[in-house]
Amino acid sequence: MTSRKNGSPQNSDKWQLRLYTAGQTPKSLAAIKNLKKVCEEHLAGRYEIEVIDLLKNPRLAKDDQIVAIPTLVRKLPDPVRKIIGDLSDTERTLVGLQLRQQS
Repeated sequence: MTSRKNGSPQNSDKWQLRLYTAGQTPKSLAAIKNLKKVCEEHLAGRYEIEVIDLLKNPRLAKDDQIVAIPTLVRKLPDPVRKIIGDLSDTERTLVGLQLRQQS
C-alpha cells in the first residue's frame, strides 16, 4: 500500500494519467509523444500512462466525460484534472497537471 504525502501534487508517490485518443491521427500520436516527454522530464519513475483509443472502445469516453480528443485525464493525485489538446504547449501542460504554478 502506498501512502500519499501531504502537500502539493508533486509529492504524490504515483501519478495515474489516462490519455484518450482516436486512432493513429497526427494529433493523437503527438499527444502520446508529448505526454511521455513531460512525464520523463518531470515525473521520472513516478507515473503510469493508460492510452485509451476511443475508436476501439467508444463507451469508455463516458466514464471521464470526454467531449474532445485528445484529452489527458490526471486520475491521481487528486483532484482529477483534464487537459484537451496534443500537449505540445509544455508550459500549459505543466500548469494543467499542477506541476508548475501559472505565471
